[in-house]
Amino acid sequence: MGELTGKTVLVTGGSSGIGLEAAVMLAQKGADVVLVARDAKRLEAAVGDVKARAASGLVSSYVCDFSSQKQIRVFAERFKREHTRLDVLLNNAGSVSPARVLTEDGLEQTFAVNHLGYFLLTNLLLDLLKKSAPARIVNVASIGHYNGTMDFDNLQFEKGGYSIMNAYRRSKLANVLFTRELAKRLAGTGVTVNAVHPGGVATNIWTHGPRFLRPLTFITRFLFITAKKGAEPLVRLASASDVDGVSGEYFSRYKKLAPSDLARDDSVAKRLWDESAKLTKLAA
Repeated sequence: MGELTGKTVLVTGGSSGIGLEAAVMLAQKGADVVLVARDAKRLEAAVGDVKARAASGLVSSYVCDFSSQKQIRVFAERFKREHTRLDVLLNNAGSVSPARVLTEDGLEQTFAVNHLGYFLLTNLLLDLLKKSAPARIVNVASIGHYNGTMDFDNLQFEKGGYSIMNAYRRSKLANVLFTRELAKRLAGTGVTVNAVHPGGVATNIWTHGPRFLRPLTFITRFLFITAKKGAEPLVRLASASDVDGVSGEYFSRYKKLAPSDLARDDSVAKRLWDESAKLTKLAA
């Protein structure tokens, strides 16, 4: 994994789990690390943790709730005012919900945070990434995308069929499709984008699941890998020289794999992009 001295790295969902551990490793490599999360107190603690463990003073933070498109826009504008470069964007913020919940924008929460949050923030920061090229975007996806569906007539389960896993799998499939389409649009710019499944990681995301799953969640914490281990593939894609120029790919930890058949359908990727642009008001 390469050194990152002089580089600016933005990590969403950086106050805990693999985002926090990735931030520590990136700071240890000399990067100017910017953490983004929704809880100000946890974010403040995370900044202190990264500074202490990485022995780095180049750690800062912004508060942003990725379920709110207004907050994403405000954050992106502020970031661009206060930073002259962005070398790595690590899209890691995630959410799950046992029941179908709508955000302030009237969108299904899991899809809004896990996919549209990636989509909107990335597009708002693309000019800065291109200006900083060579630059990289890393989208945290999941092996769950293999079982994901993409029903454009029921994209947010407004017509039924919602479950915590159906929503999560669809959002993670969207991450891989977004990666594929974005890579095509970024060809020749010097900016690459890849999706990665970090492995089965013992993090807090599933503590928000239904009660009947919580005993299983407790057990799997002893079977899954640590957040630190889960962060390592993210840091590799953010910094390693052996992935220079690699774009539009799906990695399961360190191994490049073919994603699902649906995730490789260019027509689905293009339609998802168009629908996402409408839902984020980036297109009419």
